[in-house]
Amino acid sequence: MAINPRYAADLAKVAPLYERVKTVIPDIEWPVHAPYVAAINDLKKQRNAVILAHNYQTPEIFHCVADITGDSLALARRAGETDADVIVLAGVHFMAETAKLLNPDKTVLIPDQRAGCSLAESITAADVRELRRQHPGVPVVTYVNTSAEVKAESDICCTSGNAVKVVESLGTEQVIFIPDEYLASYVREQTDVEIIPWQGHCEVHERFTAQELRDFRGSHEGLSIVAHPECPPDVLGEADFVGSTAQMQDYVTSNRPAKVLLVTECSMSDNIAADIHDVEFIRPCNLCPHMKRITLANIQESLETLKPAVEIDPVVADKARAAVERMLAIGR
Repeated sequence: MAINPRYAADLAKVAPLYERVKTVIPDIEWPVHAPYVAAINDLKKQRNAVILAHNYQTPEIFHCVADITGDSLALARRAGETDADVIVLAGVHFMAETAKLLNPDKTVLIPDQRAGCSLAESITAADVRELRRQHPGVPVVTYVNTSAEVKAESDICCTSGNAVKVVESLGTEQVIFIPDEYLASYVREQTDVEIIPWQGHCEVHERFTAQELRDFRGSHEGLSIVAHPECPPDVLGEADFVGSTAQMQDYVTSNRPAKVLLVTECSMSDNIAADIHDVEFIRPCNLCPHMKRITLANIQESLETLKPAVEIDPVVADKARAAVERMLAIGR
């Protein structure tokens, strides 16, 4: 059977990109991805677009079409620095909203509007107002894994990587910390500030168990366990290191453990393994169903149609933007 000349050209064009991911994407899968990768990279030039990809995206997105990658904090910072006309957020909806907050005059696209977040859905703006009523005068620190409406009711935002720093920056004896109960518990252990939590959970991280990690350690001699602070406290108690996705990656890159288990969404192991070949990754695979709604196909369609575009009520946006910018100012 003759090979379509354009298909052959696409394969040749993106062959160097496959060299980077060939250890985590099987040869048999790459011919399916390659035409999308070629088309997306061409469309980015035509649209003056950039793609921001979270660490939980699959390798063909993270390494082959993304321009900016990282955790929520890195994406928030870089979103405000780009001179592109179009931003495609390969992540979940609250991340696209954050990009729009920081780039109100740009077109911000989320390839699938159903890409939500269990944490973001665990709390509403009305819930925050009720917490303020119950705890008058106590500032609200809001994890970025929330809607713009919830951010708008908050004093300042934080990420898992800077939560302690943000809490202590307020100089108060108490803070309301929403919505992740387990991250709040982790922060409580790192500071003298009294934390008033909310009972939201990440559906990926809450599925890990301490016994599961003990079983992995028993089966893999010399295993290093690196966990995200959205995990339950007993899970964090089994870990050798706890940190945000960026801090987890830095730990593996710097320490080069012989064997490592990342207690987080499992695509992150693939993305690090594509670059680090002297570490064996043990993979307890908990997938985020929302992150996996983003595909090469819908990224391409989004760039072609410039839809779905993220829009935020201007009044909500102004208040939410202030909470995000206060967070970003702490790191400057």
